[in-house]
Amino acid sequence: MITIDFSRLTIRRGDCILDVGCGSGRHSSAAARQGRVTVISCDLKLEELMETRARLDYERALGVQGDGVWAGVVGDIRSLPFKSDAFDIIICSEVLEHVLEHEKAAAELIRVLKGNGILAVSVPRYWPERVCWALSRQYYEVNGGHVRIYRKGDLISLFESRGLRPFAHYFAHSLHTPYWWLKCLMGPTRDGLGLVRLYHDFLVWDMMRRPRLTGLLDSLLNKVLGKSLVVYFKKEKHVHRN
Repeated sequence: MITIDFSRLTIRRGDCILDVGCGSGRHSSAAARQGRVTVISCDLKLEELMETRARLDYERALGVQGDGVWAGVVGDIRSLPFKSDAFDIIICSEVLEHVLEHEKAAAELIRVLKGNGILAVSVPRYWPERVCWALSRQYYEVNGGHVRIYRKGDLISLFESRGLRPFAHYFAHSLHTPYWWLKCLMGPTRDGLGLVRLYHDFLVWDMMRRPRLTGLLDSLLNKVLGKSLVVYFKKEKHVHRN
């Protein structure tokens, strides 16, 4: 599931792209398809980086990857192992809601972003996430679970107060919202239950086939039901780091 719209990132040949909290590498692989770029995937877990590498190797074997460079780095978003002003583009998708010290995380993202660089951030949207919390304590209390819910203004302020300029935002993945409500109602770890499994299979089918009808339905419902909030920021050349 790709949450970030790469057409908004104005990627150029030779750009260096950081995918923070890359997980299984869905955005890293999408970034690597952009041409001759350098993609750095960063995650706390080595096994996630290994899965990302496997995904990239598979896509390269299919001939759908670009001719750029990829590297995986184990690292913590609160203390990134990179020099300042290192990246043209940073992707931070569905990560900050897991981080207690999100101010440190925001400062680190800004530190390693070049002047005039772009930061793309996504987090769960406030009201669908609030419903998930109401339906299941396990959803947010498990180790590595969600520790906060962002309103749009809170997320924008987190970076705008540190000198970044927001230039676009939208909501995404409306068709995924009922799935997470079902999971929370049935139990977040009980994926094999009938209705939850059926909905999961539908979402996989939708992502693989991309039919026009569900794409249109998703876009129409996003303003009301979108599961993720996505915000794009631009870093001016001279930004004071907190």
